[in-house]
Amino acid sequence: MTSDKKNFRKIDKLLVLSILALLIFGLIVLYSAGNNLDGNYFYKQLISTVIGLIIVAVILFMDIDIFKRLYILMYLVNIVLLIAVLFFGVGDEWGARSWFKLGFINFQPSELSKIFIVLFLGKLLESHKNDLNKPKVLIKILILAFIPVLLILKQPDFGTALVISFMIFVSLFIAGIDWKYILGAFAAFLVSLPFIYISLDDFQKNRILNFLQPERDLSNTGWQALQGKIAIGSGNVMGKGYLNGLQNQFNFIPEKQTDFIFPVLAEEFGFIGGLVLILLYALMLYRLITIAQKSNNFYTKIITMGFCAMFFVHIFENIGMTLGVMPITGIPLPFFSYGGTFQIINLISVGLIISSSIQKESLNFL
Repeated sequence: MTSDKKNFRKIDKLLVLSILALLIFGLIVLYSAGNNLDGNYFYKQLISTVIGLIIVAVILFMDIDIFKRLYILMYLVNIVLLIAVLFFGVGDEWGARSWFKLGFINFQPSELSKIFIVLFLGKLLESHKNDLNKPKVLIKILILAFIPVLLILKQPDFGTALVISFMIFVSLFIAGIDWKYILGAFAAFLVSLPFIYISLDDFQKNRILNFLQPERDLSNTGWQALQGKIAIGSGNVMGKGYLNGLQNQFNFIPEKQTDFIFPVLAEEFGFIGGLVLILLYALMLYRLITIAQKSNNFYTKIITMGFCAMFFVHIFENIGMTLGVMPITGIPLPFFSYGGTFQIINLISVGLIISSSIQKESLNFL
């Protein structure tokens, strides 16, 4: 650990305030969502939040260059964990073998992959910033980047794989990938859509079909989306009041403590509450983009925008799927949805961004 390489006066105060506001708001809403459920979700999330904040404090004093030196090791650890969870993981009953059960703690390696991949790509792209668009170099980077994605798809966890794929794309875009490759990748994606659909499980196909035709199966596979929309609509402008949402308190909303926590907020705090949340997210994303724009450090730009992409796709997809404008994918809402690993990873991401942005540049006497 070191403090002489840090300029703590450069800490983005608006970013810190927006994160703290989101954490507090998230815990308030989660307490209501878990009020009539077994599981002590609020207290577990509170503990995870405290642990995450402690880790952030440690990261702020760390020399960010250590992650550059360990990028290959982090990548290999990531691969080993993703392979191990396929053999020794749990979660089949939830639809994906994505967790290690360590006593009373459930740990999700695919969440840790978000950190490892961004840090790995940051160093890899920095090393190849002048020859990124050479076919051999680009193919090598793409293969290395998407091996973890393929392993996550094997679990299967389509939502997390989608998030990481978007993070990879944004990192490459910021690094300066040629537009011909972007257009080629987009065309290949469109061509592959029928094959992707065929490979999906039945419950994943149902989510897409329910999105295209919301009324097709309201009593079964479309029940969650229906109850979410009812909760959001019934909140009106001001909401029904804290702990007074009928859809929430009578447990009509499935997975309301995780993927569908936004309808809980909208029902009890109304349009105003939802607008406040979106404005806080907008402020957070704006400050992240500002940090990237102002930085003269290539590595800082890549990891900041990589994590910014992670937050954006989580926010857009989660709120969008509860409103019915996006298919349901099971992607949680940052700083709101219950999940110890998810909460800690989000806080670590913020810590890495701030730590990188306040690190002093090394003196160059050449």
